[in-house]
Amino acid sequence: MSPVISPSALSTPLPPPRPVAPGRQLSSHSLHNLATLIAGASSSRTSLRLADIDTDSIRVEGLRHARITLKARKYKLPEFTSDVFEILRLLHVRHFNAADILPRDLVVRKISGALTNAVFFVSFPSGNKTRTVLLRVYGPSSGSLISRPRELHALHILSSRYHIGPRIYGTFENGRVEEYFESTTLTAQDIRVPEISRWIGARMAEFHCVDIEAVEGEGWELGVEKNVRSWLAPARQVLRSSSLSGDIKRELDLDAFERDWDKYLSWVSKVDDVNAGSRRVFAHNDTQYGNLLRLRRPKAEAEDHRQIIVVDFEYSAPNPASFDIANHFHEWTANYHSETPHLLDVSRYPTLEERRNFYLAYLRHTCFSTKEFHHITDPVAELEPALVKLDRQVHVWSPASHGHWFVWGIVQARDDLESNNETPEFDYIAYARCRLAGFRRELRELGVL
Repeated sequence: MSPVISPSALSTPLPPPRPVAPGRQLSSHSLHNLATLIAGASSSRTSLRLADIDTDSIRVEGLRHARITLKARKYKLPEFTSDVFEILRLLHVRHFNAADILPRDLVVRKISGALTNAVFFVSFPSGNKTRTVLLRVYGPSSGSLISRPRELHALHILSSRYHIGPRIYGTFENGRVEEYFESTTLTAQDIRVPEISRWIGARMAEFHCVDIEAVEGEGWELGVEKNVRSWLAPARQVLRSSSLSGDIKRELDLDAFERDWDKYLSWVSKVDDVNAGSRRVFAHNDTQYGNLLRLRRPKAEAEDHRQIIVVDFEYSAPNPASFDIANHFHEWTANYHSETPHLLDVSRYPTLEERRNFYLAYLRHTCFSTKEFHHITDPVAELEPALVKLDRQVHVWSPASHGHWFVWGIVQARDDLESNNETPEFDYIAYARCRLAGFRRELRELGVL
């Protein structure tokens, strides 16, 4: 998950950045650790440290590219600003390539991220307005959990063809330049507001209209199944840590989980309905509140739901539509800025009435609906059959979200376990335990266990 970025106009000093919702963020250290884990799981040879490898040039067809490498550690030095200035020139970023602009006119502000995986706002005053772009500098990446080229390709397709997410102005050797949105990030309470929930439902429906093969090409598979399968080996390595107690290791037994997961998928294959809510779509898969922005100044002529902007597409992949919705509903139970950000509060799961509110907006905006869906006079009555089927499929795929992030949480715990951090900012092991409990609870409710 990319950092949560939503300051007011940069003509005034920036407040301290909000704590980043830890839901899906990957530090460069985490990426390095994951690569080490995967290498260790498949080979007895000493793993090559990614931190010692130069980041490969990452580019995508259709985007301008500047052959310049930024050293994020030196962002306070004039040379860094000069290199940023040259990148913006070479990429022909509008307003930043005017003849009268000099490097000293730029204001570079580090917003979030580790020093080797950082996000910056780059701005300069232009008349009565401050022009701003977002600069992202990649850290060493294994491509094992997040494939930067794939992510960049998806971002480019989504923004250029579908006007979803930030526009990508271009790339440089170890990063990219993106569009800046003057916006605020939604909160855990915001997504529960009925009107905002409808906007999110409408935006998700539009996201699900993206052509899977336009992004993935042919031969794609479901992201949730692919991720769980590929993350199990590194998760097993983490659970071998001497920092974990025997009780925790037994509770998080991956052999037992894998048996339950396979049993669950076998059950899903019998009840999954691609024609009633579980059609395969290009899904976001991480619509937690920290990845949803609300524009401060939406266009007057735009529909209300267009003021919601979805960001951070690291985990976007083909999945059942119902999985994406179920995952969003689980995010209602999270508060990543509470005293216990790793725990989900099941009592906050949306009620049937709240789910129906979301479904009605979703169904009215989906491109897969019939024309009548867009012009119905009594949406509650006329959409009722589709709504009931969709809710049923959301329940079918709901445990998959728990299983997916359970394995992810174990992998993410590697950093804290290696450093013997007894008071982590986010307790990934406790998060994994919470997700595993949710997975098994829902399997029992569905009669799978």
